[in-house]
Amino acid sequence: MNPPPEESARPEAMIELRELTRRFGELTAVDRLSFAVGRGELFGLVGPDGAGKTTTLRMLAGVLRPTSGDALLAGTSVAREPERVKHAIAYMSQRFGLYTDLTVRENLDFYADLYRVPRRERAERLARLYEFSNLRPFEDRLAGQLSGGMKQKLGLSCALVHEPEILLLDEPTFGVDPISRRELWLIVHEMVGRGVTAIVSTAYMDEAERFDRLALLHRGRVLALDRPEALQGTLSGTLFEVRADDPRRARELALALPEVARATLFGDRVHLILATGGVQQVAAALRAAGLGGVEARPLAPSLEDVFIQRIAEAEREEAA
Repeated sequence: MNPPPEESARPEAMIELRELTRRFGELTAVDRLSFAVGRGELFGLVGPDGAGKTTTLRMLAGVLRPTSGDALLAGTSVAREPERVKHAIAYMSQRFGLYTDLTVRENLDFYADLYRVPRRERAERLARLYEFSNLRPFEDRLAGQLSGGMKQKLGLSCALVHEPEILLLDEPTFGVDPISRRELWLIVHEMVGRGVTAIVSTAYMDEAERFDRLALLHRGRVLALDRPEALQGTLSGTLFEVRADDPRRARELALALPEVARATLFGDRVHLILATGGVQQVAAALRAAGLGGVEARPLAPSLEDVFIQRIAEAEREEAA
């Protein structure tokens, strides 16, 4: 991954969102998003289902018109000229339109025809796509007979066949096995290394650290936008991890303690943010309540910890 540039040295904006909004009846799916993405930047839209990630990417791709606001991609307005936007981008939706009754090679040739890739350039482009997708041994296999990860790699290769300036990927690793996830990210990083600007959405917090910068989305709004390491440093309070024989009961008991500002289950462990006091006081209180196997240690905050805290803060503000 390219090291994120300092704000003062950020490259020219390839993508600019200006109060971008989309409503479906009474539902506001995307609520006045405004930010810019620099040339050659790998930018993430991170959030759970319903956060507005897919709707945002569909508007950027010129597939869905904004209700209000606008976005510029390579200087072209998605509100005024959505068809012109499509020439500069590759958009890969969650269900990319592969033709299952065509082979890998036939799908690539079809998209090359669709994007009007000159015949004299195709052999070189396909060789490069095969090289980083590892699909050459399967070029005569029907797309419908590929594994989920291989379908995603083929979909990404089809999207890249016309060498776009901007890459828009909607949860490309959803439902993909760990090895294929890694290979997909290698392809994305290689394209960004060549100067392509990419916006990638994901609900996986462990993938969020791959981005140069990211926007944490919740209910169509940006809760935070910065470099991953900068966001991890914004957590309010002191974070600890607690292990116990009964994690759910440990969380319930911890929430009742005045020292604990927040307690969240992370698998078989509990993450605690303390407002006052020390973690040993909390551990002692849990043991006194009859909980066994209690261990506590300080923990470096993850992006998931930050995101959960930001959501809780946003919901408190909405309730107020």
